[in-house]
Amino acid sequence: MNKSELIEILAEQKGISYKKSEEIVNTIFDSMSEAMISGERIEIRGFGSFVINEYKSYTGRNPKTGESIDVKPKKLPFFKVGKELKERVAGK
Repeated sequence: MNKSELIEILAEQKGISYKKSEEIVNTIFDSMSEAMISGERIEIRGFGSFVINEYKSYTGRNPKTGESIDVKPKKLPFFKVGKELKERVAGK
């Protein structure tokens, strides 16, 4: 499922216009993005949680040349699936 499919499903199930549905989905995604940018954790019970993992700098290696390179510290979003969703997908 992609974003436009989610917008269509919301519009159909709630009987609202595609434009209104698009505004709702964009508002949710924008709010989630802003929360993560500010370092907040997002938890959706029964679904999962979104957190920011911080990685320290390290010395890596260029696989083509074998040359050592310094990798800068970084922050990356990470999704941890919830127990209920994990069980539903597994068919339990």
